[in-house]
Amino acid sequence: MADPTTYRPRPGEIPTQPGVYRFRDARQRVIYVGKAKNLRARLSSYFQDIAGLHPRTATMVTTAASVEWTTVGTEVEALQLEYSWIKEFDPRFNVKYRDDKSYPWLAVTVSDEFPRVMVGRGAKRKGTRYFGPYSHAWAIRDTVDTLLRVFPMRSCSNGVFKRSQQVGRPCLLGYIDKCAAPCVGSVSAAEHRAIVDDFCAFMGGQTAAFLKRIEKEMYAASEAMEFERAARLRDDLGALQRALEKQAVVFGDGTDADVVALAEDPLEVGVQIFHVRGGRIRGQRGWVADRSDDGGVPELVEGFLLQLYAGEAGHPDAIPREVLVPALPPDVETVEALLSELRGSRVRIKVPQRGDKRTLQETVARNAEQALALHRTKRASDLTTRNRALEEIQEALELSEVPLRIECYDVSNLQGTEVVASMVVFEDGLARKGEYRRFVIKDVEGQNDVASMHEVITRRFRRLLDEQARSELRPGDEESGPMLVDPDTGRPRKFAYTPGLVVVDGGPPQVAAAQRALDELGIDDIPICGLAKRLEEVWVPGEEDPVILPRTSEGLYLLQRIRDEAHRFAINHHRSRRSKSMVESVLDDVPGLGEVRRKGLLKHFGSLKKLRAAEVAEIAQVPGIGPATAAAIKDALAKDDAERRSRGQNVRVNTATGEIEED
Repeated sequence: MADPTTYRPRPGEIPTQPGVYRFRDARQRVIYVGKAKNLRARLSSYFQDIAGLHPRTATMVTTAASVEWTTVGTEVEALQLEYSWIKEFDPRFNVKYRDDKSYPWLAVTVSDEFPRVMVGRGAKRKGTRYFGPYSHAWAIRDTVDTLLRVFPMRSCSNGVFKRSQQVGRPCLLGYIDKCAAPCVGSVSAAEHRAIVDDFCAFMGGQTAAFLKRIEKEMYAASEAMEFERAARLRDDLGALQRALEKQAVVFGDGTDADVVALAEDPLEVGVQIFHVRGGRIRGQRGWVADRSDDGGVPELVEGFLLQLYAGEAGHPDAIPREVLVPALPPDVETVEALLSELRGSRVRIKVPQRGDKRTLQETVARNAEQALALHRTKRASDLTTRNRALEEIQEALELSEVPLRIECYDVSNLQGTEVVASMVVFEDGLARKGEYRRFVIKDVEGQNDVASMHEVITRRFRRLLDEQARSELRPGDEESGPMLVDPDTGRPRKFAYTPGLVVVDGGPPQVAAAQRALDELGIDDIPICGLAKRLEEVWVPGEEDPVILPRTSEGLYLLQRIRDEAHRFAINHHRSRRSKSMVESVLDDVPGLGEVRRKGLLKHFGSLKKLRAAEVAEIAQVPGIGPATAAAIKDALAKDDAERRSRGQNVRVNTATGEIEED
């Protein structure tokens, strides 16, 4: 890794004007692009003490080997140049939003002599007006099929259109009145253009005028005793109403807005956007991006809006008058100015505070959370992705074979008390929760994670050796190895499987302790690595430098999931033991209340919080607890509360677990 001081520019060299800067690595590849109102102030923030930087920023500046900048006249120009460079260089440390799936658009080729309506995907083109995007192609095709009876515009391909011109006969749609047949001159280009304009206006949200006009024409035809025409208009009116029923009304004032919401975790960020036109939800899209910089929600929102709208210069209709976001971008005025310039009229960026807009954004936020959860599930369960992750781990750690079974260990304690550890198992990239194990640290006092890790690894692999020693070889097949299944019960022997890789939560000290434990047991064929939280570095025994996996690596993603699962399992075990120990310590002096009854109390109420809130009569309903004992328990809890208040301690409830915690 590079030392940032080796390429740090002198402060006097950096201008104070607005501009855009690029960090390059040793191979001159652009790895990060950013903008600044004041280049000197912004770039200086990257070259402070590494320990004071966010882990992702620290990784970026130590990966870079040089920095360069370009000054511009205004902040809007800086924003435009930043977008251009991100699109051109695709820097690895910039957040790049990618569609979580391909969404269909409804497109009208307004630049053609006889415009065509069609459903398509992919990049937008100039000279085409787009509506949507929509969730499902079949849904918009059904809507278009319904609307063509009211707006009979061309929907055929160029090949079909030219062939109909040559033979002088329209296609089937022309015969069933779902196309005005401009190919054979049934309508002129101007008449067909009027139909197209009406269709675009209806799809753009101007629906009330069409409904009223058709209804008026229907009644007029009926009064004139033109019943066939009145019936046709009645059917047209029904078709329009069916099309509108498929689009939920969210704003009664006909608002045009895009509603944006984010869901994030330490590794990824999911974005959902609802497109509202004319007060109705016209489409929905979703993106997922890897977290590769230290920006918070405001910075994520700014980057998203830039990537979403900056490429829409030829499609002003794609930019609404109002954008509702969960947090304002840091340079909201600059972003508004850029979007207003692209749209050609004023664009406002707001955070909704109350009312229908706030309610809709909460709905979009729930969609973002569900989409991110679904993305993680698909990424974890996809067989091809899992295989690639295991192969990347094998290659990065130079293992002799793919680690099909990975065990991960984590230690949890609170200021050296109730020290526990966890072991989680992943096989073929999937969690095997039936193989998880918990450990209570016995021989270590105080807060010593290194010694605790040594004890856990020693105990686990001593059990492995014991199981292998007790396992019998199959008769007549001494080369088959120890039996991993108990011949009496048919169940797998606990701790009998040898892992292909051991992962510990921590850096070089924890890795060294785990390796020392294996060496002491004489085990030399099980590879070990550690995953440090701070920079997500992979450490192996005896190496001075860590193994750096790319942020987009499926192997790193799998290691992070395994590490996080071990941490979760250890935390839950620690909280469970702490809650039990609190019950035991509080109720030690209650006469006639032994260990069995204390466990019964905890099982009945679930936590010490609920036990404290219970009345004497409720406590007395627990099997084995009479009225006298219940009253004694209530007195002991009240006495404990009073003593805690006298010591200035506060009791709070952990909202994530429901457990009691003390300050």
